[in-house]
Amino acid sequence: MFCDKCGSAIQADQRFCGKCGKEFAAGAGVGFPRRSRVREHIRLLGILWLALSAFNAVGAVILYVLANTLFRHMAEIGGPAAATAWLRPFLGVIALIIAGKAALGFATGWGLLQREPWARMLTIVLAFLALFNIPFGTALGIYTLWVLLPAESDAEYREQTHAIEAA
Repeated sequence: MFCDKCGSAIQADQRFCGKCGKEFAAGAGVGFPRRSRVREHIRLLGILWLALSAFNAVGAVILYVLANTLFRHMAEIGGPAAATAWLRPFLGVIALIIAGKAALGFATGWGLLQREPWARMLTIVLAFLALFNIPFGTALGIYTLWVLLPAESDAEYREQTHAIEAA
């Protein structure tokens, strides 16, 4: 049996919860363990952040290759020289920014899977930025904010990181 306030295991003849101190009437207040939104969704969040980062990394590589192959020779094949003069470096910089975002996403996914203490805050920041990445980033950003943004999620995540550090 479990305490309905904190979810810790109790014996059938216990009158008080050993963890939170809640008093039990004769058999009242005993139920199933409390479900944790963070505990149930954190692994899926980590995997989804790794997957989105993989897509971003592939996109960054493709953009960088296009910028340095197609646009490098465009002036030679009759393209506008003025456009290719600034377009190639511009696309290269954009590709590097996307690659940096992918690297941060990989760190976030790994940190969530390992229950690192810094991963929750980094994930929340990246979730706000991902809202502009329609459609997959928006969906992942909303899901991430739903799981990690509430104040009770902070307490649950800290509890999980401390449990892993203690083990």
